[in-house]
Amino acid sequence: MDARQETSRRKPSPNDLTGEQWKLLAPLLPTPPGGGRLPVTNLREVVNAERYLNRTGCGWRHLPHDLPPEGTVRD
Repeated sequence: MDARQETSRRKPSPNDLTGEQWKLLAPLLPTPPGGGRLPVTNLREVVNAERYLNRTGCGWRHLPHDLPPEGTVRD
């Protein structure tokens, strides 16, 4: 299963994308370049983390531990 389609293993948050929202957004995200190793970052979780930041106004370092690390979300 592609990292873009992988479902989260954490408890859902009210800020998380719905399946319908993800279907609309996923095709707009950049695809990884060819060759090299496969991506390991779940882009849906990165978007969920960005939505969490925007919704709560918390600082980067205050992201919950079950979301991707701040550096991954920021970059």
